[in-house]
Amino acid sequence: MADRVEKDIIDLLLIPSTATLTSVMHQLGITNVFMHRVEPLCSGMKMAGPAFTLRYIPARQDLGTSVIDNLRDVQRIGIEEIGQGQVLVIDAREDTRAGTMGSILATRIYQRGAAGVVTDGAFRDSPVIAEIGIPAYAVAMNANTNKTIHHPSEIQVPIACGGVAVVPNDIVVGDGEGVVVVPASMSEKVAEMAVAMEEKEDFLIEKIRAGSSILGVYPPDEKIIEEYEEWKIKKVNQELVK
Repeated sequence: MADRVEKDIIDLLLIPSTATLTSVMHQLGITNVFMHRVEPLCSGMKMAGPAFTLRYIPARQDLGTSVIDNLRDVQRIGIEEIGQGQVLVIDAREDTRAGTMGSILATRIYQRGAAGVVTDGAFRDSPVIAEIGIPAYAVAMNANTNKTIHHPSEIQVPIACGGVAVVPNDIVVGDGEGVVVVPASMSEKVAEMAVAMEEKEDFLIEKIRAGSSILGVYPPDEKIIEEYEEWKIKKVNQELVK
């Protein structure tokens, strides 16, 4: 299992967009990190935290009963074990024929301090979950209860979600565009590179908005890089005055 990532690194990962994070990881040789079709339930959602994983397999009548035992049901055990700041990531095999969880369980993990919940399946009670206050990402909405299609199999094991590998304690970052997974072992480097890239792109966007051509600006040539360094110094000085 990956090492625990410090909170200051997680806070840094909240600054750049998921697009910037994917660009940085591509530079580092990691390319399959953005979850396919997994989207926020509503606008304005933002999250980052270590993954707490839950894996579903297809339901089968002999694997469980319709009567839920909170002390033995793997999903319910996971709900009561997820910790402060963690993101619940649910492997639903991209099957959206039933919800993977509803509003009561989402409320419970929110009260436990979870930083978010993600599934490559569906949520039920989706309009209510969107209003709870917890960042929530899914492929679809479906009112069918989970056990009509899904059987909770394991928690805190490597899973797939949205076509991306997720290992417990990987850092899961979500914004208005979707969800990206940052391997815990490289999270500090990714965070530092992404924050720097985001700052540089802010400068380049200012140039483009002011009427500059992309030629020599994107990617920046030596002249633009010099301008950027001067812009950074001016920005730091302005912040010190404040």
